[in-house]
Amino acid sequence: MLLTIFATAAIVIFLRFTIQERFSFGDTIVRFLMKTFHMHNREAVTITHLLFLNNIEAITLIVILIFLVILLKFSISWFTRYFDEVIAGMDKLVEESDDEITLSPELDFMENKLNQIKNNLEKQKKAALDAEQRKNELVVYLAHDIKTPLTSVIGYLSLLDEAPDMPPEQKAKYVGVTLEKAYRLEQLINEFFEITRFNLQTIVLNKEKINLLFMLQQMAEEFFPMLTPQGKQMSVNVPDGLTLWGDADKLARVFNNILKNAIAYSYENSVIDISAQQQDKDMIITFTNQGNPIPREKLETIFEKFFRLDTSRSTNTGGAGLGLAIAKEIVNAHGGNIFVQSNTEKTDFTVLLPQK
Repeated sequence: MLLTIFATAAIVIFLRFTIQERFSFGDTIVRFLMKTFHMHNREAVTITHLLFLNNIEAITLIVILIFLVILLKFSISWFTRYFDEVIAGMDKLVEESDDEITLSPELDFMENKLNQIKNNLEKQKKAALDAEQRKNELVVYLAHDIKTPLTSVIGYLSLLDEAPDMPPEQKAKYVGVTLEKAYRLEQLINEFFEITRFNLQTIVLNKEKINLLFMLQQMAEEFFPMLTPQGKQMSVNVPDGLTLWGDADKLARVFNNILKNAIAYSYENSVIDISAQQQDKDMIITFTNQGNPIPREKLETIFEKFFRLDTSRSTNTGGAGLGLAIAKEIVNAHGGNIFVQSNTEKTDFTVLLPQK
């Protein structure tokens, strides 16, 4: 743009000091007519005055317009080159290439932005592929693992059907094993539905006032059958009258997932502590258990989809690796945050919820 302005100003100055000098300009035209068309001097002077000198302002304007058109075309071609570079850079966003996008120095800001978008797209694509691969592996595992309890259920029911006069003690044993395998089969099927809900469900919140102490005490009682066989206990240390603002059903799911994780990975004969306090306008709820510390490198990925801290527990107690991921999604939907701290003494899961 500056080049166009300077060039236009230079042309105007040049025309004013050269073309508008009537005598030198007129003499040049007269000599040209006499030499080219073999005119007499009088005829050449007359034509020069009629066609050129009397219309010098119009001729000057036409010449200036011609130069402006030329400069405008040059400028447009210059800008078009920039647009072509930007379009070529945008095409590289979808290419399977690790090469960075390179533009002219004048387009550094656009080059940086396009490379940033390219890197973000590559990271998102890689994360999506990794999540899809983990999900597929998990589905294959669940489909394979369903066969084991299903086979057992069919086998024991067949024995019961074939031997109606079976001794009561033996029949009770077979019924107990069948029921246990049926529960395991139900758990695996629920995990299938959990995967589908997590991928397709949009979290819609129905917020209301919640009596936090009552909710956590009720949940602790529901976990009593899971705690007793391992000598574990659950302690709720929440001030009476503390009110939580949120979706009761979904927050209960958050707390349920955290507590199931704490039960699965805590030591036998240990106590799982639940505490809460209001700090300014935020409600802070902490779940503490004693167990093996979570490795530092896994603290950042423990809330990812299909993440499993201990794959060796998958057969009996392992889930789909969605519990903590779903908990984080629900807490984020409430405008809050969830994080974990772990050392050799204890592991703390902290839920922070704004009380606006």
